[in-house]
Amino acid sequence: MKKLLAMILIGCMALGVAACGGGSGSGKSDKVWVVATDTVFRPFEFTNEKGEFVGIDVDVLAAIAEDQGFKYELKSLGWDAGVAAVQAGQADALIAGATIKQERIDSGWIFSDGYYDATQTFVVAEGSTIASFEDLSGKNVAVKNGTAGMDFAERLKDEYGFTTTVFEDSPTMYQDVILGNSAACVEDTPIMADSIKTGGLALTIPEGMESEGAPYGFAIMNAENQELLDMFNAGLKNIKANGKYDEIIAKYLEK
Repeated sequence: MKKLLAMILIGCMALGVAACGGGSGSGKSDKVWVVATDTVFRPFEFTNEKGEFVGIDVDVLAAIAEDQGFKYELKSLGWDAGVAAVQAGQADALIAGATIKQERIDSGWIFSDGYYDATQTFVVAEGSTIASFEDLSGKNVAVKNGTAGMDFAERLKDEYGFTTTVFEDSPTMYQDVILGNSAACVEDTPIMADSIKTGGLALTIPEGMESEGAPYGFAIMNAENQELLDMFNAGLKNIKANGKYDEIIAKYLEK
């Protein structure tokens, strides 16, 4: 038994991320579930000043795993690689600020209950004169591949006469605006607000250029992993009831 516990501990340390759940939940399976996530999507997943991988998604998953008694390995892969890993069966699920939307459901995503509601917003450089969608006419907007922000921009670009350029990650997208190559970018509002504050980015969020909003969901793409989705939903309900969820949100987002 001691040898087994030592092996589990070594495995968790090697991951660099909390990967071992065990608590008040049912412990329905001995399987170690592989969960893919993004690398830079602060405050939902990011590396802190101590080199630790943290964030709302990271903490919510850890709390749910503890509540439900399941084990998992969290792999920080980036958005596109994370989605591809789940689609290919190299990971069992994805938690990465994934907006629940019909297009994804139609293509095989199976979502949990929503765990956070977010809007998307257009973002411009400090000192920019852009204050409305009309001001984007004839200009370019940077978007992140496969995101709700990209969808938001694509819905508006013909109406307001702007073009879009696709990027694979948020930091590169931000820099394109800061350098003046694009007039604006589109990002989830809580991520953008946190990035501007903590990163000192020379960007600003104009008023009135946000979407109506939609919930984030934990996602599987193989119905055989329904057990994991069911445990996530049950655990989410419990941590909302016992106050743990509110503690996590307060830790990363100022009210």
